[in-house]
Amino acid sequence: MTTLSERISQSAFDDSRLRVVLLLDLYDGAQNQFLEVYEDLHKQVSSVPGHIRDELCQSIENPSQWLITSEWESAPRFLAWVNSEEHVASVQPLHGCVRDTRSLRFSVLRETGRDGPATAAFSPGASPGTSAGPAFGSASADGQERSRGRLQVAPRRGDGVVRHALTFTVKPGSEAVVAELLSGYASPEAQVDEHTRLRRTSLFMHGNRVVRAVEVEGDLLAALRHVALQPEVRALEEAINPYLEQDRDLSDPGSARTFFTRAALPAVHHVAAGGGESPQLARHALFYPAKKGCGTELARLLAAQDEAAVDDAASPIEASTVFQRDDVVVRLLDLRGPHDARPALTLGVEGGHKAAVLARLLDSAKDGVPTTHQEISRFLERSEMRLITDRRSPDRA
Repeated sequence: MTTLSERISQSAFDDSRLRVVLLLDLYDGAQNQFLEVYEDLHKQVSSVPGHIRDELCQSIENPSQWLITSEWESAPRFLAWVNSEEHVASVQPLHGCVRDTRSLRFSVLRETGRDGPATAAFSPGASPGTSAGPAFGSASADGQERSRGRLQVAPRRGDGVVRHALTFTVKPGSEAVVAELLSGYASPEAQVDEHTRLRRTSLFMHGNRVVRAVEVEGDLLAALRHVALQPEVRALEEAINPYLEQDRDLSDPGSARTFFTRAALPAVHHVAAGGGESPQLARHALFYPAKKGCGTELARLLAAQDEAAVDDAASPIEASTVFQRDDVVVRLLDLRGPHDARPALTLGVEGGHKAAVLARLLDSAKDGVPTTHQEISRFLERSEMRLITDRRSPDRA
């Protein structure tokens, strides 16, 4: 029997299989072109580490609507592919024959078939996002589990909020001008439609890197499209264009799509105590530039730290979101009290040997392993991102 934790929890790190659903709406008459593109794309994806299989389906009601489902060994394997430059290049031909797309991603919790239901190995004491170890009693059942891959351990409790971030860099020397632009723009209309609402936007900078984190109730894609069309946001985007390190032309759909694809910084882990927002909570962000190839391992380390912290009644961490793309890792914290009251916990290294592991994974840990309270405090200060603006949408009437 599965149970539901009282914590709010979202994670790409439970090592369960991932099912990706891609809905596509094709241009009229583009089916043959799309099938050719799909065949080339399928050949590329089939050789990507972690990919298991995919299926191509066509609607029996509207032949212009198609569906691609793919199965992956785990979410990190899929995210490594979808965030890669190879993926950006491989999907470019799709844009000539596809009017609109929508991607959905699901961990596999349970499956049924001729052999009967298969569920995750779960023990009542296990928390969502952790492995409880095998619970099947026979060798044949163990083999069956291995052949199907790991399933999600238990259902997670959500709060109806989707979290996402964008990150980009600006030209050195332009940081002050960009910060002023980002802090002074007029907020867009929060209500997208009757089902979707922009709940919160937090903007931070660390050196010349900008991170914009958003929280959306409802459909993230609808909210992002809505915000992009707002006059005040369009004016802001045009104003910062001259200062970007990566050139873009927002009047060119292809250029804009490539920029925002590369700027995407997915939320790979979120955990919260479940007590809701409080005016006593302060939002902080920490920037962790990982060594090449170490981003996922670093994000996993921080996620495990925050799982334990949220379960500790004495911890000042009320909620944490870890964003990661390649070797860029950002950790967003909602804290009670001063962020430096427990610097090791805030940094994500409280407990035996965690500071040494962090130093091994970080590209910026040139001074070695921080061990003393003073060294950890300095490390925390260097990692802290500068808050530019944190805007909450007004409550619904």
